[in-house]
Amino acid sequence: MAGIVSYGTYVPTYRLPRDLIAQEWGTPSLGGERAIANYDEDSLTLAVNASVDALGAQDPQRLAGVFFASTTSPYREKQAAVTVATVLDAKAEIRTMDFTDTLRAGTSALLTALDLVQDGQRLLVCAGDSRMGEPDTQQEQNYGDAGGALVIGTDGVLAEVVGTYTMGQEFLGTWRTEEQDYLRSFPGGFENKFGYNRFVAAAVTGVLDRCGLSARDITSAAIAGPSQRAMQAALRSLELDVKSQVQDTFWNTLGDSGTAQPLVLLAAVLERSKPGDLILVAGYGDGGDAAVFRVTEAMADYQLVRSVYSQIERKRTMASYGKYARFRKLMKKDYSTPDESTPVVLLRDKNEILPLHGGKCPTCGTIQFPIHRICVECGYRDGLEEVKLARTGKLFTFTHDYLTETPDPPTTHAVVDLDGGGRVFVQLTDCESDRVAIGMPVELTFRKYHEGSGIKNYFWKARPANS
Repeated sequence: MAGIVSYGTYVPTYRLPRDLIAQEWGTPSLGGERAIANYDEDSLTLAVNASVDALGAQDPQRLAGVFFASTTSPYREKQAAVTVATVLDAKAEIRTMDFTDTLRAGTSALLTALDLVQDGQRLLVCAGDSRMGEPDTQQEQNYGDAGGALVIGTDGVLAEVVGTYTMGQEFLGTWRTEEQDYLRSFPGGFENKFGYNRFVAAAVTGVLDRCGLSARDITSAAIAGPSQRAMQAALRSLELDVKSQVQDTFWNTLGDSGTAQPLVLLAAVLERSKPGDLILVAGYGDGGDAAVFRVTEAMADYQLVRSVYSQIERKRTMASYGKYARFRKLMKKDYSTPDESTPVVLLRDKNEILPLHGGKCPTCGTIQFPIHRICVECGYRDGLEEVKLARTGKLFTFTHDYLTETPDPPTTHAVVDLDGGGRVFVQLTDCESDRVAIGMPVELTFRKYHEGSGIKNYFWKARPANS
């Protein structure tokens, strides 16, 4: 039986209190806070880092497919799923697909993976969203950023699929055209009343009927929604108990994370599940998707890399709206030294930049980065063996750069000694400058370095371990 083999989530470190947004515009605050992607993060990096945790110690070469879901993909015309697969070091003979342009892209990718997975295969479903609400609107307070990922397979299943249901219906609730920078929606409660409420109820009812279950049979439900209040209103016609059966939407702590939300909520449910539990997940947008899973005995031995709740607790609170505005480029700023890049470099050094490969000397065994022809230790001259580097280590040395222009000064340049060998020169992120110390444990996180020459340039940065 196909089902969920493993799962992972990624929540950015920064939080923006909604009171700060309201104070900036002199409008009422909706309360709570929202998760904010750092200036070097986007939907792709959110999905990649969630996928790294979802894979854990699994061999990425075993993946038969990678599906990426987002409404805010970094490119308008370039596949993001193949970038995710490359970063994870998956094989070239792999099915990659992007799911986009609808909020239920995350659940649609999940249902597609459940339909397509074959015996012995594993498919990765990942989602990331960093949606922009127009300044001085309720949407600006509503949206949050996050990433989620699931590995779907037929062996070692933690939660086997019982049944799925999907429906599609033309509905103009929230939209954004090629010419629009921000999402648009019909004013008032039009979308919730005539779209979200109907689609969620239909999806939940449909999957329960198809599985021969009642709402009382469900142990926990992960149901995406623009807010906790909207979700509760949508479930009034059903028999699900919001307090005991339905997972909180994290609206007060993270916000509405778009396509990633149902995967993040599902992960939160799985974290607390036990064998025999029946779990329901539902997403919406131009219709609805739903699936029911039964937790297996394998869940009792599953080792989670990083929980949703621990990531919510570890945070950095933004002190001003201005910093958020710099992160999102809401103000015009001319940088004196624009970054440049070229597809030639990205092609030539692809394995070093994305999956972070280094070189190992066949004579002395020294691991080094980047990959040289001549060993830096013993002088061996006939090339190095390409190896995958670890993504954890310790800070060897660092310097704070106050001259380089950045939305989050200063820029900290760091030299990291990786576990298992190899030393890399990277930037440090998600860390106050006064917390940086030689010898501190760090982990590598996939980030956006710059957008020189109109190209999204990604590489690895270091951040404090377990942050």
